[in-house]
Amino acid sequence: MAEDRRFHIVPGQLSLGMLYRFWRCERPAVTLAEDCWPKVDAAADCIARIVAEETRTYGVNTGFGILARQTIAREDVHELQRRLVCSHMAGVGDHLSKYSVRLCLLLKIGSLALGHSGVRRAVIERLLALLNADALPVIPAQGSVGASGDLAPLAALSGALIGEGEIDLEGQRLPAGEALQRLGLVPLELEAKEGLALLNGTQVSTALALEGYFRATELFTTALASGAMSVDATLGSDTPFDPRIQELRGQPGQSETAAVLRALLAGSEIRASHADCDRVQDPYSLRCQPQVMGAALDLIRAAGQTLLREANAVSDNPLVFPDTGEVLSGGNFHAEPVALAADQIAVALSEVAALSERRIALLTDAHHSQLPAFLIEEPGLNSGFMIVHVTAAALASEMKWLAHPVGTDSLPTSANQEDHVSMATHAARRLGPVTDCLRRILAIELLAAAQGIDHRAPLTTSEPLDRLLQDIRAQVPPVEEDRPFTPDIEAVAQLVAAGWPAGELFEGVAGALRPI
Repeated sequence: MAEDRRFHIVPGQLSLGMLYRFWRCERPAVTLAEDCWPKVDAAADCIARIVAEETRTYGVNTGFGILARQTIAREDVHELQRRLVCSHMAGVGDHLSKYSVRLCLLLKIGSLALGHSGVRRAVIERLLALLNADALPVIPAQGSVGASGDLAPLAALSGALIGEGEIDLEGQRLPAGEALQRLGLVPLELEAKEGLALLNGTQVSTALALEGYFRATELFTTALASGAMSVDATLGSDTPFDPRIQELRGQPGQSETAAVLRALLAGSEIRASHADCDRVQDPYSLRCQPQVMGAALDLIRAAGQTLLREANAVSDNPLVFPDTGEVLSGGNFHAEPVALAADQIAVALSEVAALSERRIALLTDAHHSQLPAFLIEEPGLNSGFMIVHVTAAALASEMKWLAHPVGTDSLPTSANQEDHVSMATHAARRLGPVTDCLRRILAIELLAAAQGIDHRAPLTTSEPLDRLLQDIRAQVPPVEEDRPFTPDIEAVAQLVAAGWPAGELFEGVAGALRPI
């Protein structure tokens, strides 16, 4: 079936499912609900009246931040907005991915279209034109502290509208003015407050946090698959996943996680072969998966709801209320909710990784797994999965460092006018390396568990786990003697990065777990 690239946006009504599909889509085509335009026009008219009447209003005819006491002459209001954008284009470092930039554009469009920012429809239409042409502003990743909005990265996005900075057009980085010319567009001249409305806001940090959230939900499903495979490979028991145990605690994520693990293991010949063995209890990394993974799931879901609210929010400043003609200055640009949500996701994924690394250790330990040492025939001559586990341990340790809270940090800026900041952009951006580490840890566990299940032949695992095993074996053959492992790990990691395993593989059971 062909991918549906069409997205109709109703401002304030974005859903996590729609945002996820948009993020996964190549070259999305976006339309905006027509009934947003009267609200946009009313707010823009309100700003135009303030300029005409020369009513002193922050961000319209004043300086910014600590310079807000400076009044700007009427004839300089346009120049004020241009200089504002240019002065804030101070980001550095690697550039955001095309998926992140598309999401930033979509969120900025949705926020401005709610009609409380005071921009003309021409500004929103220009953002839509860039998005639909896949003409993506080149945005440096570093330089935002997540208060007063994501100023530096949003300035790079905004600069593209006025012909400043660079635009990625069809894979080619061009000066923004040249890219606009190729698209048949001229640089936009910003009216009063429009530069400030474009720069203020949490769209970059929210987009990056949503990207981390989407990856987290995909990896969570993968972690359930690898965990179930490890249970079977190590002759573990599915008794701890009994629904009666979960009901007595009442934690929703725990109950749902246990249900998926039961479904994945149902019908395994390996499990049936040792139903009456003398092992009384399994190690925690096998037995306590519902408790640990369920807690992580609940935390990820809570973060997702925070990010969804932020995606539908108006987060610039000051805000225009056309019904009363008031322009109110507040602090919706402060991205503390995003920072703390990103911290939640990082903590949850670190625990998922910790559990996976411990299961890899069990798989390679012959005393616990009742498998050949390090999962290889002729141990000694072969080292097998010995150093593969070391790699997983290194990644898990790195994730613990990356999981340290970022939202608790602050460093005053703007001559102490902005004396508490959220660091949300940094908090969200580090979810990239967090999910990269977890993806590779899970790839290692999948390889180790597949090797373990292969050793249980002629006994077979369950039908859904066998399908997973066949997908892995289509990428990587069993390890019969030592060979370089890096290509194997990366092959499975790429499989996982593409969204595998799909929810339908579990006949809808694990797919329903994804909180999107």
